[in-house]
Amino acid sequence: VQLQASGGGLVKPGGSLRLSCEASGFTLNRPAIGWFRQAPGKEREAVSCLSTNNDITYYPDFVKGRFTISRDKTKNRIYLQMDNLTPEDTGVYYCATDLGQASCYALRHDGPSDWGKGTLVTVSS
Repeated sequence: VQLQASGGGLVKPGGSLRLSCEASGFTLNRPAIGWFRQAPGKEREAVSCLSTNNDITYYPDFVKGRFTISRDKTKNRIYLQMDNLTPEDTGVYYCATDLGQASCYALRHDGPSDWGKGTLVTVSS
């Protein structure tokens, strides 16, 4: 299992970014897969999740309406569209999964087993 995140960068408050995560070694049609972030001095937190077997998504309240997770089956990739970004969204963003977990609830509470390298998102004027 390999995950490669990309698309981070510097953006001004109110701006948008789209992160991409390329998956290899498995197919995005069963496990839950999510995006997590770690801000400086804070614990890592989930910002979105997709149960790939039934397309159920999860978003915490602090990103609802601003972040959207999606999947491209042909490319075996997931994306995180982030709009109306604020400085509080600054952090290193990771995509992560666990081939034994099909639900986002389990992925969030038991924790992923496979993590990609993160991509840095900086929101600053």
